[in-house]
Amino acid sequence: MNRNNDRHNLYSGHRRSLILLCLLGILVPSIVFGSQGLQRQGQSPLATNDTLAIKPTIPSANRHTEGRVFLERADKLLMDEKVSTEYQVLIGNVQFRKGDMFMFCDSAHFYEASSSLNAFGNVRMEQGDTLFVYADELDYNGADELATFYGDDINPVRLINKDVELETYTFYYDIASNIGYYDNEGKITDAENQLTSGYGQYSPDTKDAEFREHVVLNDIEDKDFRMTTETLLYNTGTHIARIVSPTTIVTDSATVYSSNGIYNTDMGFSELFDRSLIVTEGGSTLTGDTIYYDQKAGFGEAFGNMVLTDSVRQTMLEGNYGCYFEKQDSAFATNRARILEYSKGDTLYMHGDTIRSYVLHDDSTHVMTAYPRVRFWRVDIQGLCDSLSFMERDSTLYMHRHPIVWNEARQIFGNVIYVHFNDSTVDWAKLPEFGFTAEHVGEEFYNQLSGKEMLATFVDGNMRRLDVSGNVEVVMLPEESDSTINKIVNSESSFLTADFSAGPMQVERIKMWPEVTGTATPLYLAKKSIFYLSNFQWYEALRPKDKDDIFNIPPEMEALLNEPDPSVRKRRVD
Repeated sequence: MNRNNDRHNLYSGHRRSLILLCLLGILVPSIVFGSQGLQRQGQSPLATNDTLAIKPTIPSANRHTEGRVFLERADKLLMDEKVSTEYQVLIGNVQFRKGDMFMFCDSAHFYEASSSLNAFGNVRMEQGDTLFVYADELDYNGADELATFYGDDINPVRLINKDVELETYTFYYDIASNIGYYDNEGKITDAENQLTSGYGQYSPDTKDAEFREHVVLNDIEDKDFRMTTETLLYNTGTHIARIVSPTTIVTDSATVYSSNGIYNTDMGFSELFDRSLIVTEGGSTLTGDTIYYDQKAGFGEAFGNMVLTDSVRQTMLEGNYGCYFEKQDSAFATNRARILEYSKGDTLYMHGDTIRSYVLHDDSTHVMTAYPRVRFWRVDIQGLCDSLSFMERDSTLYMHRHPIVWNEARQIFGNVIYVHFNDSTVDWAKLPEFGFTAEHVGEEFYNQLSGKEMLATFVDGNMRRLDVSGNVEVVMLPEESDSTINKIVNSESSFLTADFSAGPMQVERIKMWPEVTGTATPLYLAKKSIFYLSNFQWYEALRPKDKDDIFNIPPEMEALLNEPDPSVRKRRVD
């Protein structure tokens, strides 16, 4: 911090005036206040005592007279009308009083008529036993009751208010409103924090402080905490910072970005508004209209349009309410909750009333669950179920209670569906209790296949093989060479294997064994009763249409999920 040269020149001028007046006091008659009142030098032995204290100018005056500054003492008082008739020169142990406030210095110019003064050397201002100001110089204007203190790099101005200390080069103190401020860089230190800024304002009464221009707040004990902004409101009593402009908070575990909020530096707790953002050390981000964040506990709670991203797993969790536990690596979302998975090409959008993400304690595996009324959509696949979970340990997705999956014109459902992933790509899908697949081939015609257990194997995301075992039932409408359909095939067996082509999914070979029964019926002779297997249902009305339609729960889906036994499927009624 560098002092202005003009201030040094002014100070030197004051010093020269004092020296000159001291010399004049030797050469010309001077006025000295002593214990007997006003006397001419040389008329009393007291006048030869250079260190004699001066009694108050108006001994009987009320020291609490509003707007008045009183001289309490000084070793010498000098006045020379040739130099100035406006001020008195006071030298040695000078003390002034304004109400309950005292000001001390080595020497001063005192403008008694306007209750103004210029003080020099070891300036000190005291108010009670709580407020102290130290400086090299002081200019006090009695008209507006403004005190201006000056310091330098070696001896800056210091204000001490109990456990609060303010340091700067030039400090302005409005005595009437009891508010001080600086505008040429300074810092305030309390029991917990240190704040630096280009401009600072402080009220000893309320402990409120305002900072502007390159504001930095550091925790005295926590070296990993730093808050930077351009405007900040702070209370040195509560240690609460009020965020009112774009602000960055850096800790050892996260970085916070906010333009509006409150941060309790004692508790490490913040209330953040207006779409604030938290970036964790692991790369996850939490955004919300309102966020409550406990920095010490690593816990964030968001209200309104919450978005939690996990850059490692390449997922995004949304909801109108949610929370995140950084240390436990767990999250929760509800109220229009949706999770997005974008690791491979097209993004998968999944909705459930409640979505959770957490880590198991026993083996640290990651788990994601969604329930109830789960619906998901991706360009190539759509589905629904009552509850769903994904286990990172075995890379398997588990769909429970009335699961249904669609792919283009095909539909598959069962009691439960397990889908295994290899590097975010489907490896195999299994229906261990009951499985039913259907493909719409035109008008009211559907290819159908059902069995006790199904296993579909995929290569590069395309199904290449299907194995069905137990009570295998088939309804097929094979295309003729001219792409027409003129017959329906019904067959049954214990096992079935189907191989599919690598390109567009077409059946290359079907094998059924050990015994096969069935019929092939021309369509013009076929009865409606053989068109559908007993458990056939076509759930097209329930199928999500896009990433936003997953939030719409059709009545048919509610009715389906309310069915007590997932294995009971109503036969299509025409």
